[in-house]
Amino acid sequence: MNRLIGLVCLLSAQIAAAEPQLRVQAHLQPAEGAMVGGLLALQLDVLTDTWFTSAPTLPDLKLDGALVMPPDGQAQHLNQTFDGQNFTGLRYSYLITPNAARGFNIPALTVRASPGQATSEISAQSQPLQFSAAQPPGFKPGETPLVATGLRFNQTLINSATPLKVGDSITRQLTLQADGALAMALPAPALVEVNGLSRYVKTPQISNLDDGRGDILGGQRIDSVSYRIDTAGAHTLPAIEVKWWDSRAQQSRTAQVPAITFEAAANSAYKPVFSITEDLKRLGQNNRLHLSTHWLAWLALLVALVVGGYLGWPALSRARQQWQTRKHKRALAWQQSAESAWQQITPQLNAKPAQLSAVYLWLRRRGLGLKLVDSGQRLQGLLRGLYGREPATEQTLGQLRQSLSTLHSQAEQQQARSAPALRPLNPVHEKDFP
Repeated sequence: MNRLIGLVCLLSAQIAAAEPQLRVQAHLQPAEGAMVGGLLALQLDVLTDTWFTSAPTLPDLKLDGALVMPPDGQAQHLNQTFDGQNFTGLRYSYLITPNAARGFNIPALTVRASPGQATSEISAQSQPLQFSAAQPPGFKPGETPLVATGLRFNQTLINSATPLKVGDSITRQLTLQADGALAMALPAPALVEVNGLSRYVKTPQISNLDDGRGDILGGQRIDSVSYRIDTAGAHTLPAIEVKWWDSRAQQSRTAQVPAITFEAAANSAYKPVFSITEDLKRLGQNNRLHLSTHWLAWLALLVALVVGGYLGWPALSRARQQWQTRKHKRALAWQQSAESAWQQITPQLNAKPAQLSAVYLWLRRRGLGLKLVDSGQRLQGLLRGLYGREPATEQTLGQLRQSLSTLHSQAEQQQARSAPALRPLNPVHEKDFP
């Protein structure tokens, strides 16, 4: 009987020992020196002593007073040893930009995964972390500075006619690019009103700058404002400054685009959409204050609108903030989509020299590896024509340009046929070439 009990215990111990392990580790990069408006990464390492049968499920991270960008699905492969035992895993990165000078607490993050040989899904937690963000020197308390390793700020001017006259328009486009900063953290430039001009501000274009392999290098913001010329004479669009903190040189800097001065000639044929000539004449003829029932009704309506706007402002502010959040999420989802990568393919192929990073990015986001077939010829054959021992660059690029629509159609068909619930852990690489 004792031998039977011992055998049962031994088998139970072996079964328990065979159960795979899951480890989760969290690190901040950089570990110290975080600044308001700067960028730091929370690296989350998910490790197992077997292998992953599917991608781990990562938790959401929200920090009050900070902007957090979750991992985009890209991960770095890891190999580590713990107590003489080998572990393999993946490293994911949350990008964090603090908006306030204070301490932040990152809670323990729970990750769920299904390692190989596991009887069911298991979970593990990371250790909680803390960090403090300081205000860069030269910036006022409460001010959110732009922190970057490099910055470029320029402008483009577009005239609707030459020479300019009353009724024409002039468009000022400002492009701000910052290295080592999130696009959503870039400040909006001051697009002020100018006497004699009617201002029309367009929706800004905000996007992240990456290396073509999914790694974010910085952010870009493009702002456009159009001015319609209402009066003849000289007009000046003022200079615009962007103050930022150079994290590499550890000093405050200022980037500026110069003022723009232009002349507009009179245009007797132009009439404003809403003419105020008759209203000015009537005001000049009436020197006495005269209030009628009609004007009292309008005044009461105006007072009601002002009171209603004051009472409803908090709700409007919350709705505006929620709309901006949804807008940022939609823009981020589009930047990380396969169609966004697809639209970059043609310009890169037409560049001198031609580039294929957008093709690789599209294939990876489609989750297709290098398995697409075009007119009976594998895509590897085209790549061999570019990088083989006897490359035929122009001929191969021509074939690739002609095959773009077919490649896209085949991708849609293959995506519809397979439609896997999860992305493959090990995509196809060059080793699968025929």
